[in-house]
Amino acid sequence: MFSYQNIPTYQQQLNEGEVSCKDAVAYYLDKIKNASHLNAIIEVYVNESIERAQFLDEKRKAGKALGKLHGVIVTVKDVISHKDHKLSASSNMLKEFISIYDSTAVKKLLEDDAIIIGNCNCDEFAMGNTNENSFYGRAKNALDENKVSGGSSGGSAVAVQAGLCMVSLGSDTGGSVRQPADFCGIVGMKPSYGTVSRHGLIAYASSFDQIGVFANNVEDVASVLEVISGPDDYDSTVNQQIPKEVISSKSVKSNPKEYRIALFKNAINHESLDPEIRKAIFELIENLRKDGYTVEEIDFDLIDYIVPAYYVLTTAEASSNLSRYDGVRYGYRDEKNTEDLATFYKKNRGKGFGKEVKKRIMLGTFVLSEGYYDAYFTKAQQVRNLLALRTKEIFNSFDVVLLPTVPTTAFDAGMMEKDPIATYLADIFTVYANLTGIPGISLPLFKHSNGMPFGAQLLANKRDELTLLQLSKVLLENYKRY
Repeated sequence: MFSYQNIPTYQQQLNEGEVSCKDAVAYYLDKIKNASHLNAIIEVYVNESIERAQFLDEKRKAGKALGKLHGVIVTVKDVISHKDHKLSASSNMLKEFISIYDSTAVKKLLEDDAIIIGNCNCDEFAMGNTNENSFYGRAKNALDENKVSGGSSGGSAVAVQAGLCMVSLGSDTGGSVRQPADFCGIVGMKPSYGTVSRHGLIAYASSFDQIGVFANNVEDVASVLEVISGPDDYDSTVNQQIPKEVISSKSVKSNPKEYRIALFKNAINHESLDPEIRKAIFELIENLRKDGYTVEEIDFDLIDYIVPAYYVLTTAEASSNLSRYDGVRYGYRDEKNTEDLATFYKKNRGKGFGKEVKKRIMLGTFVLSEGYYDAYFTKAQQVRNLLALRTKEIFNSFDVVLLPTVPTTAFDAGMMEKDPIATYLADIFTVYANLTGIPGISLPLFKHSNGMPFGAQLLANKRDELTLLQLSKVLLENYKRY
């Protein structure tokens, strides 16, 4: 009977002939079929994954050089291009669209012998934090189907949580990898902005978006990140930056270093934070101090400006990025719509986009409009600049920042309709990393009295993913209570 622990163990089993790629694919296809009610995967590549598994088995038996992700079963979020496969951004606007090229991340996965078994459900155009904005309906949390899976990469999180793949790629614009990882009790990492190419990632907010990784352990995150990161001629934001150190599953072995950890007083004492989550974080801090780590509480008086600045800037970028979807060149088109051009555009976009996407487009158009640009967009950019300066100061004195990931455990399904402001405010601890471009990771350390998991979030200096992963491994090995 096939079982999965981590990538190195699985690949050792392959090399020793204990299992085959074909066995692994068959196992996951069966799991996906039995978990179809979770609605995590939109399209399953059945025949393709079986054929690729057979090809990789033959390659291994022939003694050829193997890729770093040889045989690893992967799913990708439905905003990441995979040639000749559906790419709909979980939207009616693109429901019939087939990608004509591979994203750089997908290309690198395939070049290193990974098997992509399907694409995952998400909030429409990656806008949301519950996965309830999807054209296909929400991806259900496997631990409690009445709870949301988180968003926008909820389907990718559930795919890993429910064991439908080994690892999954998502995208993180304001917490869309870390928040669903927290809700589903798995590891979710957003690398520094510019670590992974955005070529082939459908844009939401271009200066915020970053492809991230879901897995059940830190080593698997590192293995995938090692492959998909690095320079790309199609994305200048990657070419301008050089990684500090090579990241791999071997490089993240427990490090005896005495890390200096910062804790934001304004975050841990914020009124939105669940008391039980606050207590668990304080207990973790106390245990870290007992074990010789330096943990200092510091003031971070910009915290209440983070969410407003984030939503002003991201919606502004979204209104620009999504202007291309008009039903003329591509996108949903109302075939019965033969009126004047303005009405033609309105009907195509009105029926093609869902409620949340339209809301964010309108908000972004408003903050960019004459008379309001300086009052909103310019002010938000100034906040972003202040955050960057403050972040630089913090990492001159500390190795990492420790925060909660989300103020509460997974929301009840339907809560967003009842209180949309509350769901926006739930991004308060995650959007900071996207505003400043630093890496962040959510670790499944705790279990709430309501039965749901919750995690702690670590943030490190830009391009210092290795420190983040090394300390993450220490925390999961020594301080996990879930």
